[in-house]
Amino acid sequence: MHTYTIKIDANEGLLLLDEQGKQVNALDILSVHPAARVYALEGQMGAGKTTFIKQLCEQMGSADVVNSPTFAIVNVYDVTQPYQGEVYHFDCYRLKDIREAMDFGAEEYLYSGNYCFIEWPTIIEPLLPDNTVWVKIVPQENGDRQLTIGD
Repeated sequence: MHTYTIKIDANEGLLLLDEQGKQVNALDILSVHPAARVYALEGQMGAGKTTFIKQLCEQMGSADVVNSPTFAIVNVYDVTQPYQGEVYHFDCYRLKDIREAMDFGAEEYLYSGNYCFIEWPTIIEPLLPDNTVWVKIVPQENGDRQLTIGD
């Protein structure tokens, strides 16, 4: 298990600190599980899931506007560095059941080999690859967020 602290800094934006308090970038989290491409993000409404995904996509070289795909279910972003291709950003909050995910072809995205970042993943959990990385974001009383990545 790896734990990080997310701080929101008015001047620098989102700061990610490792367990020793050293600043890391969001891509360092992807290097913890280099073979994984699917990341399931859990956290209450407003925990910072979309903000964290936005940071990841920006650091992956995306110039696209990253926002929650609440109504579209999935957004596609082009990335350039250090990864080439597309990133898929799911928001499963409005899905009624797993059939809806299957109807829009979720499995094609999940097994494409591209990065997939999924908000509210539990409804599609049976579709997720075995090596899905679970990420939990929990707001702290001081306004920081604790980010925990499962092994």
